[in-house]
Amino acid sequence: MNDQEAKAFIEQLKQEGLLTEENQPIWEMIVPERLKRMYDVLNKRTRHITILTEAVDDPHNQAAVLRSAEAFGLQDIYVVTGQAPFQPNPFVTRNADKWLTVHQKSDISTAIRELQSAGYQVLASYLREGTIALHEMDVSRPTALLFGNEHRGVSEEALHLADGTFMIPMHGFVQSFNISVAAALTLYDVTQRARKQAGEAYYLTLSERKELYEKWMWHTLHPRTRKMMKMRLGK
Repeated sequence: MNDQEAKAFIEQLKQEGLLTEENQPIWEMIVPERLKRMYDVLNKRTRHITILTEAVDDPHNQAAVLRSAEAFGLQDIYVVTGQAPFQPNPFVTRNADKWLTVHQKSDISTAIRELQSAGYQVLASYLREGTIALHEMDVSRPTALLFGNEHRGVSEEALHLADGTFMIPMHGFVQSFNISVAAALTLYDVTQRARKQAGEAYYLTLSERKELYEKWMWHTLHPRTRKMMKMRLGK
């Protein structure tokens, strides 16, 4: 990006309201190429699809789900811990978690009811009578995908509260995938179809993009620089 292109891009962000006089001390410290990279990712972000994990204990699985969610453009992840704390393996996340909004909830009932109150249908990954195949899932409406513990799966309480169940069709002797694999396969299918079915409703609103873009600008600063800037701006 040459100087002329950089100036034009900065002006575009100002016109869209993503760069303001208030956050100018922050964005002036970020190279235009980095601002452009964040902008491109921001415009593909969604809250139309989200993931809820219940009692996923393995740090590798916790991290892999976060990494897949970020890679497929999700912004929000909801987490209910089980026997182990939520401590995703940093070598697996590769910092994907710092770009996500992670909501930790105290119990599965609270998590599901809050999502439903916010307009989401909650669909659990589970194999039972009446379960629909992944490709039959209606993703034209906001959808929360629920994945359970590595060994026990989704709890009976969660199944009772969920709006339905889905499964990934398999053609071998095994009848289940590891949760991290199941989440990745599901997101690949669901996000592609939801973009087409939901249209503009799939993407973030302008106010959501403004709030998130400023957060990302803070995140991209070096920790020492970030601390200095917060002191300077009284944050």
